[in-house]
Amino acid sequence: MDLQIDGKVALVAGASSGIGKAIAKALSTEGAQVAILSRNRDKLRDAAKEIKQTSGNDVLPVVCDVTKTGQIEKAIRKVVDKLGAIEILVCNAGGPPSGTFQQFGDSDWDYAYKLNLKSTIRLCAVVVPMMKDRKWGRIINITSVAAIQPIDNLILSNTSRAGVHGFTKTLSNEVAPYGVTVNCICPGYTLTERLDELAESIADSQNISKNKVRLSWEKNIPAGRLADPSELGSLAAFLASEQAAYITGVAINIDGGFVKSI
Repeated sequence: MDLQIDGKVALVAGASSGIGKAIAKALSTEGAQVAILSRNRDKLRDAAKEIKQTSGNDVLPVVCDVTKTGQIEKAIRKVVDKLGAIEILVCNAGGPPSGTFQQFGDSDWDYAYKLNLKSTIRLCAVVVPMMKDRKWGRIINITSVAAIQPIDNLILSNTSRAGVHGFTKTLSNEVAPYGVTVNCICPGYTLTERLDELAESIADSQNISKNKVRLSWEKNIPAGRLADPSELGSLAAFLASEQAAYITGVAINIDGGFVKSI
């Protein structure tokens, strides 16, 4: 299938590792001009090299902490100066710390809001006008199945990511007449550094091995395994395509059947 995104300018946040890097790699392989954001300069540089080795296309790495509005605006200006107006935007960031309600104070809630919800809002605020002017655009917000089926010990993530869903649906209705789609991808348990950190936290709190934690997750997934990040990349590439022009305002689980609701 020709996704018809060859030459399109794509910006992927949180792309130095895990799901973000997999999405950037998929878009670059399909011929998009990809810029990647991360606050870790060394990991960002390594990710850009890895993606180029796979796709054969150059990737623009831009250091940016998406919890800081000024850095978002500066990073996007750099991408536009180098590549042109952004046509595909992937809003992605790591998750806030795990824990229960009484473990967190105001500063923790503020950080979770800035990391997951406000970063998405600010990225869209700068990019949406470009897309409306061009009468074409794809916005893909990476959240989690936790926004649909809350996961114990992830109250910060459950709350902040659910807000992204409300924002996504509302924005999708406003920009649909301009040929712009806005959707959420909701990963389930995926083989990333973030998941390994979560497994370690749970293992330490329960005095069990990380492997036992992983096996407990797999037991609750009908597919019987964890996702590979490349599977998320393939879905994102399709949602960014011309063929997905009539898909907007939805949250798509990619979880091996983990979510129990219809």
